[in-house]
Amino acid sequence: MVEPLIKMEKIRKSYGRVTALDGVDFQVNHNEIVGLLGDNGAGKSTLIKVLSGAVPLTSGAIHVRGKKVDFHSTSDAIAAGIETIYQDSALVTQLSIARNLFLGREPIKGPRFLNRMDQDEMNRVARDLLKQVGISKNIPPTTPIGSLSGGERQAVAIARAMYFDSDLIILDEPTNNLGVAETQGVLSFVRNARDSGHSCIFIAHNIHHVFQVVDRIVVMRRGKVVADNIDPKTTSVAAVEDVITGMSELTGGAHAH
Repeated sequence: MVEPLIKMEKIRKSYGRVTALDGVDFQVNHNEIVGLLGDNGAGKSTLIKVLSGAVPLTSGAIHVRGKKVDFHSTSDAIAAGIETIYQDSALVTQLSIARNLFLGREPIKGPRFLNRMDQDEMNRVARDLLKQVGISKNIPPTTPIGSLSGGERQAVAIARAMYFDSDLIILDEPTNNLGVAETQGVLSFVRNARDSGHSCIFIAHNIHHVFQVVDRIVVMRRGKVVADNIDPKTTSVAAVEDVITGMSELTGGAHAH
């Protein structure tokens, strides 16, 4: 049996008396796009923060490719092949698009000790990537991030995760603040990610966007997973909305209350 790419078991996270995650089991398989849905306060963001190393778990275990891991920081998660793109992705507004794409991982040209960045290579890659994530207008890669729209910034953050070949790309509300063309760019990026061997966790308030790209839907409510095996091909958006709000329970690990 193939080990899942990510397996989270009995994950609990408490902030004082508040339990944000209450014994969550969650997994992502290889080449799978999982939609993670739930109302505000359902625990989605906390689960993602635990998986991306941003917050420590209170108890439980995380396995990546069958090996138990302990994440103490986001760089631990990145080293394990997990890249997270938040709504307000950490971009340096004064630096150019190209520099932001390669931040800390700049290609060097000539002898290493001279440490000269290969600006042409960075610009070339940046141009290609921006097209791939649906920015059709011709923005020079030397443009500072600060002069881009929210949607364009988001696209740059997505392009960065795409280029650095992470096994798992976590997209937290990636279509927020995006125009129609940019949104379609993000959705087609998610589809391409799977085709090129990546897995994704896709969190979005817009269920219609989720339905367009994911293989499986997991719904959280009040810090617990209430359904973990919803097939978007055989389920309606309305049925999933009812599970999110607690109006109904779908099968797939969900129990009626």
